[in-house]
Amino acid sequence: MTDTLLKKSISCDLCVIGGGLSGSFAALEAARHGAKVVLMQDRPMLGGNASSEIRMWVRGAKGTYNRETGLISEFEERNIYYNPTLTHSVLDATLYGMLAENKNITLLMNTSCFDATCENGRITSVTGWQMTTYTFYTVTAPLFMDCSGDSILAPLVGAEYRHGREAKDEFGETLGQDVEDTHTMGMSIILAARETDHPVKFTPPPFANVYPDDSCFAGDVTISQYHCSRPHQLGTDGDNLWWVELGGEGHSIFDADRLREELLASIYGVWDHIKNHGDHGMENWDLEWVGFLPGKRESRRYIGDYILTEADVRSAAEFEDEIAYGGWPLDDHNPYGMRKNDHASFSTVMIPVEEPYGIPLRCLYSKNIDNLMFAGRNISVTHVALSSTRVMATCSLLGQAAGCAAAVAIREGISPRETAARFYREIQKTLMDEGVHLPHLLFHPSELTKTAHLNLTNAERERLLDGRERPHSKEDEVGIRQAIGDRLCFSFDTPQAIRALRLRFDPDFERFSISDNFKMRVFTTKLHTGKDFRPVRVANTIVKAFVVYADGREVARVENNFHSLVKIPLDVEASEISVEWLETHGAPDVHLYSANLIP
Repeated sequence: MTDTLLKKSISCDLCVIGGGLSGSFAALEAARHGAKVVLMQDRPMLGGNASSEIRMWVRGAKGTYNRETGLISEFEERNIYYNPTLTHSVLDATLYGMLAENKNITLLMNTSCFDATCENGRITSVTGWQMTTYTFYTVTAPLFMDCSGDSILAPLVGAEYRHGREAKDEFGETLGQDVEDTHTMGMSIILAARETDHPVKFTPPPFANVYPDDSCFAGDVTISQYHCSRPHQLGTDGDNLWWVELGGEGHSIFDADRLREELLASIYGVWDHIKNHGDHGMENWDLEWVGFLPGKRESRRYIGDYILTEADVRSAAEFEDEIAYGGWPLDDHNPYGMRKNDHASFSTVMIPVEEPYGIPLRCLYSKNIDNLMFAGRNISVTHVALSSTRVMATCSLLGQAAGCAAAVAIREGISPRETAARFYREIQKTLMDEGVHLPHLLFHPSELTKTAHLNLTNAERERLLDGRERPHSKEDEVGIRQAIGDRLCFSFDTPQAIRALRLRFDPDFERFSISDNFKMRVFTTKLHTGKDFRPVRVANTIVKAFVVYADGREVARVENNFHSLVKIPLDVEASEISVEWLETHGAPDVHLYSANLIP
Protein backbone atom coordinates (compact mmCIF):
# COMPACT_ATOMS: atom_id res chain seq x y z
CA MET A 1 0.00 0.00 0.00
CA THR A 2 1.28 3.48 -0.91
CA ASP A 3 0.34 6.37 1.35
CA THR A 4 -0.97 9.44 -0.45
CA LEU A 5 -1.72 12.93 0.75
CA LEU A 6 -5.38 13.28 1.67
CA LYS A 7 -7.72 15.90 0.26
CA LYS A 8 -10.97 16.69 2.07
CA SER A 9 -13.77 19.18 1.46
CA ILE A 10 -16.07 20.83 3.98
CA SER A 11 -19.07 23.08 3.40
CA CYS A 12 -20.31 25.50 6.05
CA ASP A 13 -22.06 28.84 6.52
CA LEU A 14 -19.01 30.75 7.73
CA CYS A 15 -15.30 29.99 7.46
CA VAL A 16 -13.10 31.87 9.94
CA ILE A 17 -9.34 32.01 9.34
CA GLY A 18 -7.34 32.52 12.52
CA GLY A 19 -8.04 31.37 16.07
CA GLY A 20 -6.78 34.19 18.24
CA LEU A 21 -9.25 35.80 20.62
CA SER A 22 -10.95 37.73 17.80
CA GLY A 23 -11.32 34.67 15.55
CA SER A 24 -12.35 32.38 18.39
CA PHE A 25 -15.06 34.76 19.58
CA ALA A 26 -16.24 35.47 16.02
CA ALA A 27 -16.68 31.74 15.43
CA LEU A 28 -18.36 31.20 18.80
CA GLU A 29 -20.75 34.13 18.41
CA ALA A 30 -21.86 33.07 14.93
CA ALA A 31 -22.24 29.45 16.04
CA ARG A 32 -24.35 30.40 19.07
CA HIS A 33 -26.71 32.10 16.63
CA GLY A 34 -27.08 28.98 14.54
CA ALA A 35 -24.41 29.32 11.87
CA LYS A 36 -22.34 26.28 10.88
CA VAL A 37 -18.77 27.47 11.32
CA VAL A 38 -15.36 26.12 10.32
CA LEU A 39 -12.46 27.71 12.21
CA MET A 40 -9.08 27.22 10.51
CA GLN A 41 -6.21 27.81 12.95
CA ASP A 42 -2.53 27.31 12.12
CA ARG A 43 -1.47 26.57 15.73
CA PRO A 44 -2.25 23.61 18.02
CA MET A 45 -4.09 25.86 20.47
CA LEU A 46 -6.42 28.84 20.33
CA GLY A 47 -5.82 32.29 21.76
CA GLY A 48 -3.13 33.80 19.53
CA ASN A 49 -1.04 36.32 21.46
CA ALA A 50 -2.83 35.34 24.69
CA SER A 51 -2.08 31.62 24.31
CA SER A 52 0.52 29.61 26.19
CA GLU A 53 3.05 29.87 23.37
CA ILE A 54 3.16 33.70 23.34
CA ARG A 55 1.63 34.79 26.72
CA MET A 56 1.09 38.47 26.00
CA TRP A 57 -1.11 40.21 28.54
CA VAL A 58 -4.66 40.98 27.43
CA ARG A 59 -5.12 44.73 27.45
CA GLY A 60 -8.02 46.99 26.57
CA ALA A 61 -9.61 50.33 27.34
CA LYS A 62 -8.08 52.30 30.18
CA GLY A 63 -10.33 53.37 33.05
CA THR A 64 -11.88 51.41 35.90
CA TYR A 65 -15.37 51.23 34.40
CA ASN A 66 -14.37 50.84 30.74
CA ARG A 67 -13.51 47.14 30.96
CA GLU A 68 -14.66 45.08 27.98
CA THR A 69 -17.49 42.62 28.53
CA GLY A 70 -19.35 40.03 26.53
CA LEU A 71 -17.50 36.88 25.45
CA ILE A 72 -14.20 38.27 26.75
CA SER A 73 -15.59 38.54 30.29
CA GLU A 74 -17.26 35.13 30.00
CA PHE A 75 -13.84 33.71 29.07
CA GLU A 76 -12.10 35.51 31.93
CA GLU A 77 -14.71 34.41 34.47
CA ARG A 78 -14.39 30.82 33.31
CA ASN A 79 -10.61 31.04 33.58
CA ILE A 80 -10.83 32.44 37.11
CA TYR A 81 -13.14 29.64 38.21
CA TYR A 82 -11.35 26.72 36.53
CA ASN A 83 -7.81 28.07 36.68
CA PRO A 84 -7.24 30.07 39.89
CA THR A 85 -3.45 29.60 39.73
CA LEU A 86 -3.51 30.97 36.18
CA THR A 87 -1.64 28.09 34.57
CA HIS A 88 -1.28 28.92 30.89
CA SER A 89 -2.08 25.44 29.63
CA VAL A 90 -5.38 25.55 31.51
CA LEU A 91 -6.10 28.95 29.95
CA ASP A 92 -5.65 27.26 26.56
CA ALA A 93 -8.06 24.53 27.65
CA THR A 94 -10.61 27.05 28.92
CA LEU A 95 -10.82 28.82 25.57
CA TYR A 96 -10.74 25.54 23.66
CA GLY A 97 -13.60 24.23 25.79
CA MET A 98 -15.81 27.23 25.03
CA LEU A 99 -15.59 26.43 21.32
CA ALA A 100 -15.44 22.63 21.48
CA GLU A 101 -18.68 22.42 23.44
CA ASN A 102 -20.55 24.12 20.57
CA LYS A 103 -21.56 21.51 18.00
CA ASN A 104 -21.93 24.14 15.27
CA ILE A 105 -18.14 24.65 15.21
CA THR A 106 -15.66 22.46 13.33
CA LEU A 107 -12.09 23.14 14.46
CA LEU A 108 -9.29 22.64 11.94
CA MET A 109 -6.26 23.02 14.19
CA ASN A 110 -2.66 22.99 12.91
CA THR A 111 -4.10 24.04 9.55
CA SER A 112 -2.48 26.87 7.64
CA CYS A 113 -4.50 28.67 4.97
CA PHE A 114 -2.41 28.96 1.80
CA ASP A 115 -4.83 29.24 -1.12
CA ALA A 116 -8.25 30.62 -2.06
CA THR A 117 -10.50 30.92 -5.06
CA CYS A 118 -12.45 34.05 -5.93
CA GLU A 119 -14.99 34.68 -8.69
CA ASN A 120 -16.61 38.01 -9.58
CA GLY A 121 -15.50 39.66 -6.36
CA ARG A 122 -16.65 36.79 -4.12
CA ILE A 123 -14.56 34.16 -2.36
CA THR A 124 -15.75 30.66 -3.21
CA SER A 125 -13.30 28.53 -1.22
CA VAL A 126 -10.15 28.51 0.90
CA THR A 127 -7.64 25.69 1.22
CA GLY A 128 -5.46 24.87 4.21
CA TRP A 129 -2.72 22.36 4.94
CA GLN A 130 -3.10 20.40 8.17
CA MET A 131 0.45 19.50 9.09
CA THR A 132 -0.42 16.84 11.68
CA THR A 133 -2.51 14.73 9.28
CA TYR A 134 -0.82 15.66 5.98
CA THR A 135 -4.23 16.63 4.67
CA PHE A 136 -5.43 19.41 2.38
CA TYR A 137 -8.76 20.88 3.53
CA THR A 138 -10.84 22.93 1.11
CA VAL A 139 -13.68 24.86 2.73
CA THR A 140 -16.59 26.33 0.77
CA ALA A 141 -18.97 28.85 2.32
CA PRO A 142 -21.13 31.85 1.40
CA LEU A 143 -19.19 34.01 3.90
CA PHE A 144 -15.53 34.16 4.95
CA MET A 145 -13.86 36.00 7.80
CA ASP A 146 -10.14 36.73 8.11
CA CYS A 147 -9.01 36.97 11.74
CA SER A 148 -5.46 35.85 10.99
CA GLY A 149 -3.91 39.18 11.96
CA ASP A 150 -1.70 39.05 8.86
CA SER A 151 -4.74 39.24 6.55
CA ILE A 152 -3.70 36.11 4.68
CA LEU A 153 -6.73 36.26 2.39
CA ALA A 154 -5.91 39.75 1.11
CA PRO A 155 -3.17 38.76 -1.34
CA LEU A 156 -4.92 35.49 -2.18
CA VAL A 157 -8.21 37.09 -3.31
CA GLY A 158 -7.18 40.62 -4.24
CA ALA A 159 -8.79 42.39 -1.30
CA GLU A 160 -7.65 45.99 -0.86
CA TYR A 161 -5.34 46.53 2.10
CA ARG A 162 -2.75 48.86 3.58
CA HIS A 163 0.71 48.16 4.97
CA GLY A 164 2.81 50.74 6.77
CA ARG A 165 2.40 54.29 8.02
CA GLU A 166 0.35 56.99 6.32
CA ALA A 167 1.59 60.52 5.68
CA LYS A 168 0.18 63.21 7.97
CA ASP A 169 -1.69 64.97 5.21
CA GLU A 170 -3.66 61.93 3.98
CA PHE A 171 -5.99 61.87 7.00
CA GLY A 172 -4.81 64.98 8.84
CA GLU A 173 -3.12 62.87 11.54
CA THR A 174 -0.71 64.70 13.84
CA LEU A 175 1.07 61.41 14.57
CA GLY A 176 1.39 60.46 10.91
CA GLN A 177 4.68 60.58 9.01
CA ASP A 178 5.97 63.47 6.95
CA VAL A 179 6.17 60.98 4.09
CA GLU A 180 4.36 57.64 4.05
CA ASP A 181 6.51 54.56 4.51
CA THR A 182 6.26 50.78 4.93
CA HIS A 183 7.35 50.70 8.57
CA THR A 184 5.17 48.97 11.16
CA MET A 185 5.32 48.16 14.84
CA GLY A 186 7.46 45.10 15.47
CA MET A 187 7.04 41.77 17.22
CA SER A 188 8.19 40.54 20.62
CA ILE A 189 9.27 37.37 22.36
CA ILE A 190 8.78 37.36 26.11
CA LEU A 191 9.88 35.14 28.97
CA ALA A 192 8.47 33.93 32.28
CA ALA A 193 10.43 33.58 35.51
CA ARG A 194 9.68 31.95 38.87
CA GLU A 195 11.00 32.90 42.31
CA THR A 196 12.59 30.12 44.37
CA ASP A 197 13.88 29.97 47.97
CA HIS A 198 17.54 29.63 46.93
CA PRO A 199 20.02 31.23 44.53
CA VAL A 200 19.75 30.01 40.94
CA LYS A 201 22.57 30.37 38.42
CA PHE A 202 22.08 30.99 34.73
CA THR A 203 24.53 30.17 31.96
CA PRO A 204 23.41 31.77 28.72
CA PRO A 205 23.28 29.76 25.48
CA PRO A 206 26.05 30.62 23.02
CA PHE A 207 23.70 32.48 20.67
CA ALA A 208 22.54 34.97 23.34
CA ASN A 209 23.42 38.63 22.98
CA VAL A 210 25.57 40.21 25.69
CA TYR A 211 24.34 43.33 27.45
CA PRO A 212 27.06 44.09 30.05
CA ASP A 213 25.36 46.95 31.89
CA ASP A 214 22.21 49.05 32.11
CA SER A 215 23.64 51.59 29.67
CA CYS A 216 22.68 49.06 26.98
CA PHE A 217 19.06 50.08 27.58
CA ALA A 218 17.50 53.49 27.92
CA GLY A 219 16.46 54.36 31.44
CA ASP A 220 13.03 55.26 32.75
CA VAL A 221 12.71 58.48 30.79
CA THR A 222 9.59 60.18 29.43
CA ILE A 223 9.80 63.31 27.30
CA SER A 224 6.26 64.53 26.65
CA GLN A 225 4.51 61.52 25.12
CA TYR A 226 7.80 59.90 24.05
CA HIS A 227 8.75 56.98 26.29
CA CYS A 228 12.36 55.85 26.36
CA SER A 229 11.75 53.43 29.21
CA ARG A 230 12.90 49.83 28.77
CA PRO A 231 12.21 48.45 32.27
CA HIS A 232 13.49 45.05 33.32
CA GLN A 233 12.35 44.81 36.90
CA LEU A 234 10.59 41.46 36.89
CA GLY A 235 8.29 39.92 39.49
CA THR A 236 4.68 38.91 39.94
CA ASP A 237 3.68 42.51 39.28
CA GLY A 238 6.73 43.31 37.19
CA ASP A 239 7.48 43.98 33.55
CA ASN A 240 6.89 41.60 30.64
CA LEU A 241 9.81 42.90 28.53
CA TRP A 242 7.45 44.08 25.79
CA TRP A 243 10.25 46.30 24.46
CA VAL A 244 12.34 43.30 23.34
CA GLU A 245 10.95 44.03 19.88
CA LEU A 246 12.13 43.81 16.27
CA GLY A 247 10.79 43.84 12.76
CA GLY A 248 9.11 47.17 12.21
CA GLU A 249 11.58 48.53 9.69
CA GLY A 250 11.64 45.26 7.73
CA HIS A 251 8.69 43.10 6.75
CA SER A 252 6.82 41.65 9.72
CA ILE A 253 5.52 38.73 7.60
CA PHE A 254 8.24 37.76 5.13
CA ASP A 255 11.09 38.36 7.60
CA ALA A 256 9.31 36.76 10.56
CA ASP A 257 11.46 33.65 10.96
CA ARG A 258 14.75 35.52 10.71
CA LEU A 259 13.44 38.04 13.20
CA ARG A 260 12.53 35.21 15.56
CA GLU A 261 16.20 34.19 15.60
CA GLU A 262 17.27 37.75 16.46
CA LEU A 263 14.60 38.03 19.13
CA LEU A 264 15.71 34.79 20.78
CA ALA A 265 19.25 36.16 20.98
CA SER A 266 17.87 39.36 22.46
CA ILE A 267 15.55 37.84 25.07
CA TYR A 268 18.13 35.35 26.33
CA GLY A 269 20.62 38.20 26.41
CA VAL A 270 18.28 40.31 28.51
CA TRP A 271 17.77 37.45 30.99
CA ASP A 272 21.57 36.95 31.14
CA HIS A 273 21.89 40.69 31.85
CA ILE A 274 19.28 40.51 34.64
CA LYS A 275 20.97 37.48 36.23
CA ASN A 276 24.67 38.13 35.64
CA HIS A 277 25.31 41.80 34.92
CA GLY A 278 24.48 44.17 37.75
CA ASP A 279 22.33 43.90 40.84
CA HIS A 280 18.70 43.36 39.79
CA GLY A 281 17.58 41.50 42.91
CA MET A 282 16.90 38.33 40.90
CA GLU A 283 19.38 35.93 42.53
CA ASN A 284 16.63 33.49 43.55
CA TRP A 285 14.72 33.66 40.28
CA ASP A 286 14.77 30.84 37.74
CA LEU A 287 13.95 31.06 34.04
CA GLU A 288 10.75 29.07 33.62
CA TRP A 289 9.79 29.63 29.98
CA VAL A 290 10.80 31.48 26.83
CA GLY A 291 8.49 31.86 23.85
CA PHE A 292 9.66 30.65 20.45
CA LEU A 293 6.75 32.23 18.57
CA PRO A 294 6.89 36.04 18.43
CA GLY A 295 3.80 38.04 19.26
CA LYS A 296 3.04 40.39 16.38
CA ARG A 297 1.55 43.88 16.61
CA GLU A 298 1.02 44.91 13.02
CA SER A 299 1.13 43.79 9.40
CA ARG A 300 -1.55 44.12 6.72
CA ARG A 301 -4.72 46.10 7.41
CA TYR A 302 -7.81 45.62 5.27
CA ILE A 303 -9.65 48.55 3.72
CA GLY A 304 -13.36 48.64 4.51
CA ASP A 305 -16.14 51.10 3.81
CA TYR A 306 -14.77 53.26 6.64
CA ILE A 307 -11.18 53.80 7.79
CA LEU A 308 -10.88 54.71 11.49
CA THR A 309 -8.35 57.50 12.10
CA GLU A 310 -6.45 59.28 14.85
CA ALA A 311 -9.15 61.95 14.98
CA ASP A 312 -11.82 59.31 15.70
CA VAL A 313 -9.75 57.81 18.50
CA ARG A 314 -8.91 61.12 20.15
CA SER A 315 -12.41 62.63 19.86
CA ALA A 316 -14.34 59.71 21.44
CA ALA A 317 -16.08 59.32 18.10
CA GLU A 318 -19.68 58.13 17.94
CA PHE A 319 -21.03 56.16 15.00
CA GLU A 320 -24.59 55.18 14.15
CA ASP A 321 -23.39 51.63 13.45
CA GLU A 322 -21.12 51.39 16.54
CA ILE A 323 -20.56 47.72 17.40
CA ALA A 324 -17.42 47.89 19.56
CA TYR A 325 -15.18 50.42 21.23
CA GLY A 326 -11.56 51.10 22.10
CA GLY A 327 -9.81 53.01 24.83
CA TRP A 328 -6.19 51.88 24.94
CA PRO A 329 -3.76 54.80 24.46
CA LEU A 330 -2.35 55.65 21.07
CA ASP A 331 0.68 53.42 21.65
CA ASP A 332 2.90 53.59 18.57
CA HIS A 333 6.06 51.53 19.05
CA ASN A 334 9.40 52.44 17.55
CA PRO A 335 9.75 50.26 14.42
CA TYR A 336 13.48 49.75 15.06
CA GLY A 337 12.96 48.21 18.50
CA MET A 338 16.11 46.61 19.89
CA ARG A 339 18.21 47.96 17.03
CA LYS A 340 17.81 51.46 18.47
CA ASN A 341 17.48 50.97 22.22
CA ASP A 342 19.65 53.87 23.37
CA HIS A 343 18.65 56.99 25.28
CA ALA A 344 18.20 58.95 22.08
CA SER A 345 15.53 56.58 20.76
CA PHE A 346 12.00 56.31 22.10
CA SER A 347 10.51 52.87 22.71
CA THR A 348 6.94 54.04 22.10
CA VAL A 349 4.86 57.16 21.67
CA MET A 350 1.97 56.85 24.11
CA ILE A 351 -0.90 59.35 24.18
CA PRO A 352 -3.83 58.65 26.55
CA VAL A 353 -7.35 58.28 25.16
CA GLU A 354 -9.57 60.36 27.42
CA GLU A 355 -12.88 58.60 26.69
CA PRO A 356 -13.75 55.37 24.83
CA TYR A 357 -14.34 55.79 21.10
CA GLY A 358 -16.78 53.83 18.98
CA ILE A 359 -15.79 51.49 16.17
CA PRO A 360 -18.32 51.16 13.32
CA LEU A 361 -19.40 47.94 11.65
CA ARG A 362 -18.20 49.46 8.36
CA CYS A 363 -14.61 48.80 9.51
CA LEU A 364 -15.20 45.03 9.58
CA TYR A 365 -15.89 44.09 5.97
CA SER A 366 -13.99 44.44 2.71
CA LYS A 367 -14.47 47.38 0.41
CA ASN A 368 -14.06 45.29 -2.74
CA ILE A 369 -14.64 41.60 -1.85
CA ASP A 370 -18.36 41.13 -1.37
CA ASN A 371 -18.34 38.23 1.14
CA LEU A 372 -15.20 38.97 3.18
CA MET A 373 -15.28 40.15 6.79
CA PHE A 374 -12.41 40.57 9.24
CA ALA A 375 -11.79 41.22 12.94
CA GLY A 376 -8.77 41.80 15.13
CA ARG A 377 -5.70 43.92 14.47
CA ASN A 378 -6.31 43.81 10.70
CA ILE A 379 -9.50 45.91 10.59
CA SER A 380 -9.92 49.05 8.48
CA VAL A 381 -7.87 51.63 10.40
CA THR A 382 -4.87 53.85 9.81
CA HIS A 383 -1.54 52.92 11.34
CA VAL A 384 -2.00 55.56 14.05
CA ALA A 385 -5.48 54.35 14.98
CA LEU A 386 -4.20 50.77 14.95
CA SER A 387 -1.79 51.66 17.75
CA SER A 388 -4.90 51.79 19.97
CA THR A 389 -7.29 49.26 18.39
CA ARG A 390 -4.73 46.42 18.19
CA VAL A 391 -4.89 45.29 21.83
CA MET A 392 -6.59 41.97 22.52
CA ALA A 393 -9.57 43.00 24.63
CA THR A 394 -10.59 45.45 21.90
CA CYS A 395 -10.00 42.75 19.28
CA SER A 396 -12.24 40.43 21.31
CA LEU A 397 -15.11 42.89 21.01
CA LEU A 398 -14.47 43.16 17.27
CA GLY A 399 -14.57 39.38 16.91
CA GLN A 400 -17.86 39.04 18.78
CA ALA A 401 -19.41 41.87 16.76
CA ALA A 402 -18.20 40.41 13.46
CA GLY A 403 -19.58 36.99 14.42
CA CYS A 404 -22.94 38.52 15.30
CA ALA A 405 -23.11 40.43 12.01
CA ALA A 406 -22.05 37.32 10.09
CA ALA A 407 -24.90 35.31 11.63
CA VAL A 408 -27.39 37.96 10.48
CA ALA A 409 -25.89 38.07 6.99
CA ILE A 410 -26.14 34.27 6.73
CA ARG A 411 -29.72 34.26 8.02
CA GLU A 412 -30.79 36.92 5.53
CA GLY A 413 -28.66 35.69 2.63
CA ILE A 414 -27.15 39.14 2.07
CA SER A 415 -23.70 40.73 1.98
CA PRO A 416 -21.93 42.16 5.02
CA ARG A 417 -22.33 45.65 3.51
CA GLU A 418 -26.10 45.26 3.23
CA THR A 419 -26.20 43.73 6.70
CA ALA A 420 -24.41 46.77 8.13
CA ALA A 421 -26.81 49.16 6.41
CA ARG A 422 -30.07 47.37 7.25
CA PHE A 423 -29.51 45.43 10.48
CA TYR A 424 -26.99 47.37 12.58
CA ARG A 425 -29.66 48.19 15.19
CA GLU A 426 -30.50 44.50 15.62
CA ILE A 427 -26.79 43.67 15.91
CA GLN A 428 -26.30 46.36 18.56
CA LYS A 429 -29.30 45.09 20.52
CA THR A 430 -28.07 41.50 20.34
CA LEU A 431 -24.58 42.42 21.49
CA MET A 432 -25.86 44.47 24.42
CA ASP A 433 -28.22 41.67 25.40
CA GLU A 434 -25.14 39.44 25.54
CA GLY A 435 -23.45 41.85 27.91
CA VAL A 436 -21.33 43.86 25.48
CA HIS A 437 -20.97 47.48 26.57
CA LEU A 438 -21.37 50.04 23.80
CA PRO A 439 -20.41 53.37 25.38
CA HIS A 440 -22.76 55.56 23.39
CA LEU A 441 -25.83 53.32 23.68
CA LEU A 442 -28.08 52.08 26.49
CA PHE A 443 -29.43 48.59 27.06
CA HIS A 444 -33.21 48.55 26.59
CA PRO A 445 -35.28 46.38 28.96
CA SER A 446 -38.21 44.55 27.38
CA GLU A 447 -41.69 46.07 27.36
CA LEU A 448 -42.72 43.14 29.57
CA THR A 449 -40.19 44.25 32.17
CA LYS A 450 -41.19 47.91 31.98
CA THR A 451 -44.90 47.12 32.51
CA ALA A 452 -44.29 44.94 35.58
CA HIS A 453 -44.96 46.05 39.15
CA LEU A 454 -41.75 45.81 41.19
CA ASN A 455 -41.37 45.63 44.97
CA LEU A 456 -38.99 48.60 44.83
CA THR A 457 -39.18 52.32 45.44
CA ASN A 458 -39.68 54.50 42.39
CA ALA A 459 -36.05 55.58 42.55
CA GLU A 460 -34.84 51.98 42.77
CA ARG A 461 -37.08 50.94 39.90
CA GLU A 462 -35.74 53.72 37.72
CA ARG A 463 -32.12 52.80 38.48
CA LEU A 464 -32.71 49.12 37.76
CA LEU A 465 -34.44 49.71 34.43
CA ASP A 466 -32.64 52.78 33.07
CA GLY A 467 -30.43 50.78 30.70
CA ARG A 468 -27.12 51.63 32.37
CA GLU A 469 -25.29 48.42 33.16
CA ARG A 470 -22.09 49.85 34.60
CA PRO A 471 -20.98 52.92 36.52
CA HIS A 472 -19.15 55.79 34.86
CA SER A 473 -17.14 57.16 37.76
CA LYS A 474 -18.24 55.59 41.05
CA GLU A 475 -19.67 52.23 42.10
CA ASP A 476 -23.13 53.21 43.35
CA GLU A 477 -24.13 55.23 40.30
CA VAL A 478 -26.20 52.38 38.84
CA GLY A 479 -28.34 49.45 39.94
CA ILE A 480 -29.77 48.55 43.29
CA ARG A 481 -28.61 46.74 46.41
CA GLN A 482 -30.59 44.07 48.24
CA ALA A 483 -29.81 41.98 51.28
CA ILE A 484 -29.12 38.27 51.10
CA GLY A 485 -32.48 36.62 51.79
CA ASP A 486 -34.42 39.42 50.10
CA ARG A 487 -36.52 38.89 47.00
CA LEU A 488 -36.87 40.89 43.81
CA CYS A 489 -40.47 40.56 42.57
CA PHE A 490 -42.04 41.30 39.19
CA SER A 491 -45.84 41.11 39.22
CA PHE A 492 -48.60 41.58 36.62
CA ASP A 493 -52.35 42.07 36.69
CA THR A 494 -52.78 39.05 34.39
CA PRO A 495 -50.57 36.02 33.67
CA GLN A 496 -47.76 36.65 31.17
CA ALA A 497 -45.70 34.28 29.02
CA ILE A 498 -42.11 34.58 30.20
CA ARG A 499 -39.33 32.79 28.34
CA ALA A 500 -36.28 33.72 30.41
CA LEU A 501 -34.81 36.00 33.05
CA ARG A 502 -31.65 38.04 32.44
CA LEU A 503 -29.65 39.25 35.46
CA ARG A 504 -26.63 41.54 35.36
CA PHE A 505 -24.51 41.45 38.53
CA ASP A 506 -21.70 43.77 39.57
CA PRO A 507 -18.47 42.10 38.26
CA ASP A 508 -16.27 44.15 40.63
CA PHE A 509 -14.78 46.59 38.16
CA GLU A 510 -12.26 47.69 40.79
CA ARG A 511 -10.99 44.07 40.94
CA PHE A 512 -9.79 44.05 44.53
CA SER A 513 -11.86 41.00 45.44
CA ILE A 514 -10.49 39.09 42.43
CA SER A 515 -6.76 39.31 43.09
CA ASP A 516 -4.21 40.42 45.65
CA ASN A 517 -1.72 41.06 42.82
CA PHE A 518 -1.84 44.28 40.83
CA LYS A 519 -1.13 42.77 37.39
CA MET A 520 -3.81 40.13 37.83
CA ARG A 521 -6.38 42.85 38.50
CA VAL A 522 -5.87 44.18 34.98
CA PHE A 523 -6.70 40.86 33.34
CA THR A 524 -6.37 37.54 35.08
CA THR A 525 -3.40 36.05 33.24
CA LYS A 526 -0.01 35.54 34.83
CA LEU A 527 3.53 35.73 33.48
CA HIS A 528 6.10 35.76 36.30
CA THR A 529 5.48 33.94 39.56
CA GLY A 530 6.94 35.42 42.71
CA LYS A 531 6.39 34.16 46.22
CA ASP A 532 3.87 36.96 46.62
CA PHE A 533 1.55 35.47 43.98
CA ARG A 534 -1.87 34.46 45.29
CA PRO A 535 -4.52 32.51 43.37
CA VAL A 536 -7.32 34.59 41.88
CA ARG A 537 -10.92 34.39 43.11
CA VAL A 538 -14.39 34.78 41.68
CA ALA A 539 -15.46 38.39 42.21
CA ASN A 540 -17.17 38.59 45.60
CA THR A 541 -19.90 40.81 44.10
CA ILE A 542 -21.21 38.02 41.87
CA VAL A 543 -24.26 36.21 43.24
CA LYS A 544 -23.38 32.55 43.73
CA ALA A 545 -26.80 31.08 44.58
CA PHE A 546 -30.40 32.17 44.05
CA VAL A 547 -33.86 30.72 43.43
CA VAL A 548 -36.47 31.84 40.89
CA TYR A 549 -40.18 31.41 41.67
CA ALA A 550 -43.20 31.69 39.36
CA ASP A 551 -46.40 32.38 41.30
CA GLY A 552 -44.65 31.03 44.41
CA ARG A 553 -43.52 27.80 42.72
CA GLU A 554 -39.77 27.17 42.36
CA VAL A 555 -38.90 27.07 38.65
CA ALA A 556 -35.11 27.47 38.74
CA ARG A 557 -32.37 27.09 41.32
CA VAL A 558 -28.80 28.25 40.66
CA GLU A 559 -26.24 27.07 43.21
CA ASN A 560 -22.74 27.70 41.86
CA ASN A 561 -22.87 30.68 39.54
CA PHE A 562 -19.61 32.48 38.77
CA HIS A 563 -20.71 34.72 35.89
CA SER A 564 -21.69 38.38 36.10
CA LEU A 565 -24.28 37.97 33.33
CA VAL A 566 -26.81 35.17 33.77
CA LYS A 567 -29.77 34.09 31.63
CA ILE A 568 -32.15 31.59 33.23
CA PRO A 569 -34.60 29.74 30.95
CA LEU A 570 -38.11 29.78 32.45
CA ASP A 571 -40.75 29.08 29.77
CA VAL A 572 -43.62 29.76 32.15
CA GLU A 573 -46.89 31.66 32.24
CA ALA A 574 -47.24 33.50 35.52
CA SER A 575 -48.53 36.60 37.26
CA GLU A 576 -45.42 36.93 39.42
CA ILE A 577 -41.73 36.16 39.01
CA SER A 578 -39.55 36.54 42.07
CA VAL A 579 -35.85 35.95 42.73
CA GLU A 580 -34.58 35.08 46.20
CA TRP A 581 -30.91 35.84 46.84
CA LEU A 582 -29.19 33.03 48.78
CA GLU A 583 -25.45 33.71 48.63
CA THR A 584 -22.80 35.89 47.02
CA HIS A 585 -19.15 34.98 46.54
CA GLY A 586 -18.36 37.04 49.63
CA ALA A 587 -19.94 40.49 49.32
CA PRO A 588 -22.30 41.41 52.20
CA ASP A 589 -25.16 42.30 49.85
CA VAL A 590 -26.36 41.87 46.28
CA HIS A 591 -25.47 44.61 43.83
CA LEU A 592 -27.70 44.15 40.78
CA TYR A 593 -27.09 46.36 37.75
CA SER A 594 -30.18 45.28 35.80
CA ALA A 595 -32.90 42.63 35.60
CA ASN A 596 -34.90 41.87 32.47
CA LEU A 597 -37.76 39.49 31.72
CA ILE A 598 -37.58 38.03 28.21
CA PRO A 599 -41.01 37.31 26.67
